[in-house]
Amino acid sequence: MSPTNQSAGGEPITAAGIEELKAELAELEGPRRQEMAERIRVARELGDLKENAEYHTAKDDQAMMETRIKRLQERLRNAVVVEAADGDEDAFAFGRTAEVLDEGKGETVTWTLVGSTEANLAEGKLSAESPIGQALMDAAIGATVEVETPRGSKTFKVVKLLD
Repeated sequence: MSPTNQSAGGEPITAAGIEELKAELAELEGPRRQEMAERIRVARELGDLKENAEYHTAKDDQAMMETRIKRLQERLRNAVVVEAADGDEDAFAFGRTAEVLDEGKGETVTWTLVGSTEANLAEGKLSAESPIGQALMDAAIGATVEVETPRGSKTFKVVKLLD
């Protein structure tokens, strides 16, 4: 299944991405929930709940944590693990990592093509659904692609694959 062709109705994600989601969910559902319950218990003991800022803050934080847990559970239900393509060993495909030259800036960046929910450019994770990700998808080593971005046209070259 190609990440841009989500015919199965799922959200494409790498195997590493699914493991990160599971680890975060386990942390939130286990130790973090226990810490939150203790925090609320201690705040309750401080007195009148109407004017107890610590209690209200803890309850708000608990609500945000429970919302995060629900979102992670939903993402896990909808996730479809897409393995790195085995077809073309010389192509930058979903789940693979490559050094890419931004020809306009003259800078080389290292990107891994991932699903949109695990994308994080600061960590070198480029969404396969982004305009740049779509242009680089299945590009061969040495290939140059041109992408229209909100800041104008950009040119990228796949320098080498790292995995």
